[in-house]
Amino acid sequence: MSVSAQHPSPQGEEPGVRTTYCNPINIDYGYTPIPNFSQWGRHRATADPVIVNYKGDYYLFSTNQWGYWWSSDLLNWKFIPKKFLRPWNTNTYDELCAPAVGIIGDTMLVFGSTYTRNFTIWMSTNPKANEWKPLVDSFEIGGWDPAFFTDDDGKFYMYNGSSNVYPLYGVELNRKTMKPFGTRKEMYFLESWRYGWQRFGEHMDNTFLDPFIEGAWMTKHNGKYYLQYGAPGTEFSGYADGVLVGDSPLGPFTPQSDPLSMKVGGFIRGAGHGATFRDNFNNYWHVSTGIISVKNTFERRIGIWPAGFDKDGLMYCNTAFGDYPTYLPSSLDGEAGDTPRTLFTGWMLLNYNKPVQVSSTLGDYVPNNAVDELIKTYWSAQTGNKGEWITSDLGAVATVNAIQINYADQDVAPDRLGKFTDQYHQYILYYSLDGKKWQTLVDKSNNKTDIPHDYVELKKPVAARFIKLENIHMPTGKFAISGLRIFGKGNGAPPKEVRDFIVLRTPKDKRSAYIKWRPADDAYAYNIYYGIAPHKQYNCIMVHANNEYWMKAMDAQKPYYYSIEAINENGVSKRSEAIKVD
Repeated sequence: MSVSAQHPSPQGEEPGVRTTYCNPINIDYGYTPIPNFSQWGRHRATADPVIVNYKGDYYLFSTNQWGYWWSSDLLNWKFIPKKFLRPWNTNTYDELCAPAVGIIGDTMLVFGSTYTRNFTIWMSTNPKANEWKPLVDSFEIGGWDPAFFTDDDGKFYMYNGSSNVYPLYGVELNRKTMKPFGTRKEMYFLESWRYGWQRFGEHMDNTFLDPFIEGAWMTKHNGKYYLQYGAPGTEFSGYADGVLVGDSPLGPFTPQSDPLSMKVGGFIRGAGHGATFRDNFNNYWHVSTGIISVKNTFERRIGIWPAGFDKDGLMYCNTAFGDYPTYLPSSLDGEAGDTPRTLFTGWMLLNYNKPVQVSSTLGDYVPNNAVDELIKTYWSAQTGNKGEWITSDLGAVATVNAIQINYADQDVAPDRLGKFTDQYHQYILYYSLDGKKWQTLVDKSNNKTDIPHDYVELKKPVAARFIKLENIHMPTGKFAISGLRIFGKGNGAPPKEVRDFIVLRTPKDKRSAYIKWRPADDAYAYNIYYGIAPHKQYNCIMVHANNEYWMKAMDAQKPYYYSIEAINENGVSKRSEAIKVD
């Protein structure tokens, strides 16, 4: 099943013309195949993604999907059904839970999490045609949350670990037999006493459990080895990927102070347990797990962000405006130097908490939930019937460039366990200047693809004040929307620079700080940037409808630098001068 947008890939466009995408990525996510995980309602779920660039195409594997996707452009993904099972384990739910994907020469290897020693390492030289055969029938040592890495000298390694007791491990494998050379070596134990972001809990408070380390991945750049790992727990907004740096594939390693990828604010939060890959233009990207965790802890999605290395070898991932329209890979991308590679379009969210009208409402799933910039909440109509609708009032005429429709799972059919490749959404989008005269903007009434997070970049921007989404067909359940997100530019002025920005770091716990600033009437959100040097503020926190933030994520042994910018429908303010906090 192909999930398509309106534009071709960048390779097929005119020079200088860019195509965009928007997180969470719009693929036909399967439903959790595990009945006990869906007692609060059937729902889509996946996580722990790996993307590898193989022979110029991108291959995406993730948890519990009964197959994988491939794409030539990171926008249009085709699902290939495949259960990676052998006769002795056909009753398992999760043969590809947190899969490892590696490349040796011209061969792709795939292996799922297990310690039972009865899972197969699969191999293929033609994954696009779904041609696979066993390399090793039953991988002897197994591993939970495994990752494969082939070094430049041809040596092959596996990393694994998912525990709040045990560390991350690494071992060299014989690339022909997959037998280990010696025993696994300890790579890293979490140090939440020092690195605040590693603390367990939604507010990084360590009050319930010790933090989990999991989701290994290895990247080699300029002779250095960057071992990535997820922490502290998959259900939290602070789910992130950290990175360790070493001179050899089995260490020793030194942690970077701050996460490689972290996204604690915005529409969809979390950026943990992922992988780093290069596109066809040699640019780095990071794919990782976004959090919903409402119907079950493991209700999750996938996001992709620009990544890279600065001139000092510090690895970063840019999640600022990480769920806004973003340019796809292109030869127009440049080296970052001291500036994080950003591919944000500059198209702003036009309808945050703006007035909404609907055809009907089911219980407490109120209309405003569709525009509150939180994927955890949603509006639901009383039915899934054709003709149910929702209208968003932008408050004033604006230029609309793109729209994202995020469907929610409400009253999904009881049979929805696992993967369904024959279901689809259909809808029509209308636009209006006055709410009375309507014109068709996008017509997907004949669509036959499954598009749970459909993103439409308009071929030509339109001037509109009202956007109406009308349901034609739902694959299952009620017509429910967690985010009708409209992007473009308003006709007013960007917000003014934020004033009276303060950061108070407590000596009692130097992992923490209290941040406050003068509220601005002309802003709906703020971006707080921070890092260990004035020009290395690589992490970003988006804060809506508030003028304070409790920071819990710092390295207790380093000084930090903070700055802030304001956001509204018309653009972004000048960023404040960096504040140093010791």
